Amino acid sequence: MKDLVQSVELGVSQRKRVSGLKNELVRVGLAESLCTYVMMVFGLGSVAQVVTGQGEFGQYISINLGFGLGVAMGVHVGGKVSGAHMNAAVSFTMCTFGRLGWKMLPLYVFAQLFGSFLAAATIYGVYYEAIHDYCGGNLTVTGPKATAGIFATYPAPYLSLHAGFIDQLLTLMFDLYQKNKPAAAGSEPVAVGLLVLLIGISLGSNSGYAINPTRDIAPRVFTAIAGWGGDVFRSGNGWWWVPLVAPPIGGILGAGLYKVLVEMHHQPEQKERLVEEFEERLALE
Repeated sequence: MKDLVQSVELGVSQRKRVSGLKNELVRVGLAESLCTYVMMVFGLGSVAQVVTGQGEFGQYISINLGFGLGVAMGVHVGGKVSGAHMNAAVSFTMCTFGRLGWKMLPLYVFAQLFGSFLAAATIYGVYYEAIHDYCGGNLTVTGPKATAGIFATYPAPYLSLHAGFIDQLLTLMFDLYQKNKPAAAGSEPVAVGLLVLLIGISLGSNSGYAINPTRDIAPRVFTAIAGWGGDVFRSGNGWWWVPLVAPPIGGILGAGLYKVLVEMHHQPEQKERLVEEFEERLALE
């Protein structure tokens, strides 16, 4: 009888652990999808307003502010549950350096893709009439009335693929430096938003500073389905793969350089304190 009771208790305990794990995965996935959606709605919405308004309702700085504030709002919404990566390159880099389990990577990537795709569909719905009025119903990727750039990034006419690759690699390296030195508790949304704003202001004109594989590919796929067609993949000498490949490489290089040039030279006490700060921040997120 005693063995039977222990067996039942063990089974209940195991089911609780499995249930808790599933619930945690659901919470993380939903939070990451929501914060990505929030970031992208504000970011893409700012681009749509500037493009369809033909400068009457904002300029390039409006887009910088839209994405910067959108990122800040995304971190505010989901940061304490999923960490608000909102970027597959960030998630991949954190897995590479042991800050996140590899088993969590597919969940984060799927959530980010879903949030980005849904945001693109939302903005297309909100600005449907404005987009068609602006382009006369002719959905194009290039040209004076191109509208595909509302949703995904494309290189400037002068930019070569190798130069664009370096551009994307460097911008994500700068983004990951911020991830290695956490901001003070409570100020993370503002700090991350300001960094994205700064990148946009200083490094955005070459290719729209995608710095984010999932932010770029999901809306690009949406535009291919919604009427822009295969040109979204052919334009810019097949530019579409650059925002997919360069940011993760830039993330690893940025985090690796920080580790070699800065973190490895910390005093033992300082190193321990920084690890504790980082772990506390992850716990909060």
